[in-house]
Order: sequence, then structure tokens, then C-alpha cells
Amino acid sequence: MEAEESEADEPEVEGEWWEDPSIPWNREPTRADYLCLIAMTVSGLISLGLMPLRAYLLGSPDRVPWLVALVGSQTGSIGLSSLWAEGMVSNTVLILSMISGALMIIKFDWIYWWAGKLWGRGLIESWANRSKRAQRGYATAERWAKKMGIWGIFIAYIPIPLPLRPVIFILSGMEGMRLRTFLLVDYLASLLWLIPYFGLGVALGKPAIRFFEMYAKVANYVVIGLVVLIIVMAFRNSKTQKIQVPQEVKDQIRR
Repeated sequence: MEAEESEADEPEVEGEWWEDPSIPWNREPTRADYLCLIAMTVSGLISLGLMPLRAYLLGSPDRVPWLVALVGSQTGSIGLSSLWAEGMVSNTVLILSMISGALMIIKFDWIYWWAGKLWGRGLIESWANRSKRAQRGYATAERWAKKMGIWGIFIAYIPIPLPLRPVIFILSGMEGMRLRTFLLVDYLASLLWLIPYFGLGVALGKPAIRFFEMYAKVANYVVIGLVVLIIVMAFRNSKTQKIQVPQEVKDQIRR
């Protein structure tokens, strides 16, 4: 009886915190794991912060080339090519903006390649565990990605309701593609996919310019609305549970 009582009084042994299915690794994390996770978080914050800037730069024809060059906006590419077709933008500005814009589009893609190299399918599994719908979506995206191989990077930019792009980038890192090869192919893909947007802007011409002129009248209100939205989202996210980084790992990261 005493033995049974002592066994009943013993607390249940819980698994390690990194075994949580919402975490992309199933082992004790290293400094590289934390750095990759931090890079992913920072990239998400920067993307949120760029939303008001996108709205502001889209509000004037003079700022549209900067929108494409600094942010890599595909919508801005339509406006830029429309301005070019109407003689409001020079060839040099158009070409330099497109070249720079293609680079800005892929600015954070290397993080997903790195995640695939570090964690394999771990990040995909952590996303898929959120719901059954997410599981189906990521399973379909992964099947497509595996069939297409390196050519999948060119297909990743098709605007379809599947998380194809991050899955393809993760699998590229997982399957051992060199980073420089990945970046080169990814850049060429983003540059090529700007061509349809360019063609659409040329085809639209003046109607597209009139649309942007109409948008310019409400651009400031859109910027303010986006800033408020970001603040609200940041406040809500601050209440969610965060991964606790051990002190020794924090010290390593600081070094």
C-alpha cells in the first residue's frame, strides 16, 4: 500500500519543451536554430512594417519607381510599366527598378532555405499541425514541390491558394541545394515573373494611371489604417505564448 501511494504521489514526467509539435525541431536546439527562428521573426516584423510604406509609395506616380525598387511590389510593377508606356518614366528608371525589385522580392527567401537545411520538414510540420485544413494544404504543396524539383522555384510565384513558395524553399534547403544556386535560381524566377505584371501595365496604360490617381486621394487614410492595424496585431501577438530562450543560448547569440 505504501509503495502504491508513493508511486501515485510522484509527479508525471513531462517531455522536453522542444518536443512540442508547434516547434520546428525535435531535439535540443542549437545557436543556429535560435538564429534562424529570430531571422524568421524579424523578417515577419519587417514585412508588416513595410505595409504602410507600400501604401504611401503607391500614392504618387513619382514614388512608384521607388515602390518597385525598394519593396519589390508586383502591383507597383503594373503602375511603373503603365507610366513607362505613357512616357512618364525613362527606360533607365524602368530597368533599374525592375532589377532591384526582383532582388527585394527574394530578400527573405534564404531564411526558409536555411530552415529546411536545419530542420528538414520540421517547419512544414509545425505549420500543418495548426488545423486539418492546413495539413491538407501543406501536403498538396509538398507533393507538387517534390514533383517539380528545381523548376518548382519558377512555379512558386504563381498566385494560387497554396503555400507552395515557402514549401519549395524549405525543401530546397532540406535536399542539399547550395545556397548560391538557390539564390541565383530564385532571383531569375522573381525577375521573370515580373514580366507578366510589366505586360499587364503596358496593356492597361492610361486606365491604370487613372486608378493610381484615384488611389492617391485616399492613400494617406490607407496608411493610417494600416499603422493602426499593425499596432493592434502587435498588441494581440504580445499576449501569445513565446518560446523561452535559455540564458546560455542568449549569451552565445550576443557573442
